[in-house]
Amino acid sequence: MDTNKMRDQVAQQFEAFYTEYERKRDANGWMPLDTHVVVHMRNAFVASREAVVVELPRSRADAGEKANGDQSLLSALMANHLAIEQCKEAIEAQGLRVTP
Repeated sequence: MDTNKMRDQVAQQFEAFYTEYERKRDANGWMPLDTHVVVHMRNAFVASREAVVVELPRSRADAGEKANGDQSLLSALMANHLAIEQCKEAIEAQGLRVTP
């Protein structure tokens, strides 16, 4: 399961929990879990996602070693850089931060 789906699933579970909590609180009067605690729980979840940073490997100078025997040094370096950029974009698309 990708990170976006997991994040959406956890958010939905949280919303379902909170909706049920509010329903029970309305029916029973005061309950010990105040709204500010729930807000802090949600903020902690968001902060935990933002705290994850993925460090990518640096583009290697030795990437120019010919993989197929006909690749030039420049094209190998460009391919290496492109692969890292594509990895970076894919990781960021999942909601994670990437260090350069």
